[in-house]
Amino acid sequence: MSHFPDDILALARDIVTDFAAKGLMIATAESCTGGLIAGALTDIPGSSAVVDRGFVTYTNTAKMEMLGVQEQTLARFGAVSKETALQMVHGALFRSHADLAVSVTGIAGPGGGSADKPVGLVHLAAKVRTGGLIHREMRYGDIGRDKVRLATVRTALEMLIALDQT
Repeated sequence: MSHFPDDILALARDIVTDFAAKGLMIATAESCTGGLIAGALTDIPGSSAVVDRGFVTYTNTAKMEMLGVQEQTLARFGAVSKETALQMVHGALFRSHADLAVSVTGIAGPGGGSADKPVGLVHLAAKVRTGGLIHREMRYGDIGRDKVRLATVRTALEMLIALDQT
């Protein structure tokens, strides 16, 4: 039994069906969602044809070791930044056999925010190995940890669909 809302499962189902038909594989690179994007996709029967792997990189060390995020990027821009999300998505593609990847890094709360990086700030990136790239900065607000994380999963799945249609 799934713990995801119906709309997220519908997006995941669309991705699994469509990507499987096209022979496309996905990798995820997740920080604040802790594997929920991969979890939503793998809730769908047949997802093994589509999900290559998922990287859960909650710490800066994990981001560097598993995805090749540069220490200078983290020092200059922080873990929750466009620059880090872009390096995460590139690393996920480089270290997988996926055709598309999505990355997320953010502040789910309830604490951890600041004036310039408030709770609910999430940076997402999605990239096709052969080209297309999308970055989104989302400011969900201090709506609660679970809601921020689920909203991030929803946005990430929507980005994968959007990239596939380019």
